[in-house]
Amino acid sequence: MKIGDKYKIHCYKHNGKIYQASEEAVILDIFDDYIVCGNYMVTVTETDGRSYQTKELAIIYFYKHNWFNVIAQLKKYGLFYYCNIATPFVIDGNVIKYIDYDLDLRVFPDGGYKILDNNEYNFHKKIMNYPDEIDIIVKKELRKLIEMKKHGLGPFDKNKIEEYHKKYNELKNYGII
Repeated sequence: MKIGDKYKIHCYKHNGKIYQASEEAVILDIFDDYIVCGNYMVTVTETDGRSYQTKELAIIYFYKHNWFNVIAQLKKYGLFYYCNIATPFVIDGNVIKYIDYDLDLRVFPDGGYKILDNNEYNFHKKIMNYPDEIDIIVKKELRKLIEMKKHGLGPFDKNKIEEYHKKYNELKNYGII
């Protein structure tokens, strides 16, 4: 793996079934405990076959030890975040893979946030028999993610997002992506 490499993203559910697939993520940075990717106008395909194309540049943080990933969405009207509570990522060939655990954190440009999909989490916890350990981890990691957001750490450092925005554009301008 090196900067400029392209990977696909596959999101699974606890039962092992693929939930969502994105066709491309470009590696922007590599660290011991996480990677940063970017994508723009990519096709995302859902399990039911529906697909859509993203409309804005996204800077995505995937972690090796934290049970979440964070998507910074650079929209016309501000910086939004969509954070998935999910297993640490693994690389399988040219695919970044993780298991999604339903709960999401949506962060708005004004700094406000909302926890999403509690009902979906409780439903899937029951029908997919999430073990108690998963429930403990998911709730702990959601609290950790909210604390990172409150203190502007990691992906919530807007200056870092702007740096990755520039880096993505440089790779594009040089024809690397």
